[in-house]
Amino acid sequence: MNHLNPNVPLPPFNSGGSSPFDKIMLLDHNGEERWSARDLQQLMGYDRWEFFDKVVQRATETVNASGLDALDHFRGATKVIKGGRWGSQQVKDYRLTRFGAYHAALAGDGRKPEVAAAKTYFAVKTREAELAVPAVPDSPEAHLALAQNYLAAATELVAAKKELAIAAPKAGKWDRFCNSDGLIDMNTAAHALTDLTGGLGRTKFMEMLRRDDIRFLQKQNQRLPYQGHEGAGRAVVKFVEAPNGQWVEQTFFTPRGLDWLVDRLGGNYLPLPAA
Repeated sequence: MNHLNPNVPLPPFNSGGSSPFDKIMLLDHNGEERWSARDLQQLMGYDRWEFFDKVVQRATETVNASGLDALDHFRGATKVIKGGRWGSQQVKDYRLTRFGAYHAALAGDGRKPEVAAAKTYFAVKTREAELAVPAVPDSPEAHLALAQNYLAAATELVAAKKELAIAAPKAGKWDRFCNSDGLIDMNTAAHALTDLTGGLGRTKFMEMLRRDDIRFLQKQNQRLPYQGHEGAGRAVVKFVEAPNGQWVEQTFFTPRGLDWLVDRLGGNYLPLPAA
């Protein structure tokens, strides 16, 4: 396996394929396929690098846990982007093999249709590479092995397409309520769930969240429920600047958190249109 030097830029290249994942594919100096994590971040629907960086970290942990060396598939690198004092700056990046990119897709948020599309693409491409073998010897056993490989490829493709079909209607359900970070503040969440909350304002909505059957907030030990919901991907606690200029801690729902809350409140529900 060729190990990339992260300080040496890759030559500009793309495969010319029709898929957007083909178009961002790079070749290293030995002609092996590589993908920039920064490029994949955009195609997989992640607005912020720190969120996608966590996806890559989960993928590397999975590869290491399987007994393989993640460094063979995830190499640290840098990428020059616009911005900074001099008009451009170097930022953290990774160079991923096809196998590494596939695991990054598997570690991504399955509700995003972009992630489901990435899973489909890399599943098919990985299987195509496995099937790119020398001519099959003329024996029943060899033909059976090839047929089994084709069956596995077809099964994987069907499963990936089903996953995409399932993810598509779910993804974006709360988008019109999300801020630029993909999060929903308490006031907006109260409005989004008006049909279930009976039009509660932010204060009464937060009081409702302290009920024993929800336990989203807790007066006595506010950090305890936060940590549980943060760990489950339902909420994010951030410091935001208040109108008086002070920075205060504020809790935001994730789309997954609102899905969870809807289930707790009693059922199948599509959000009301934003005002």
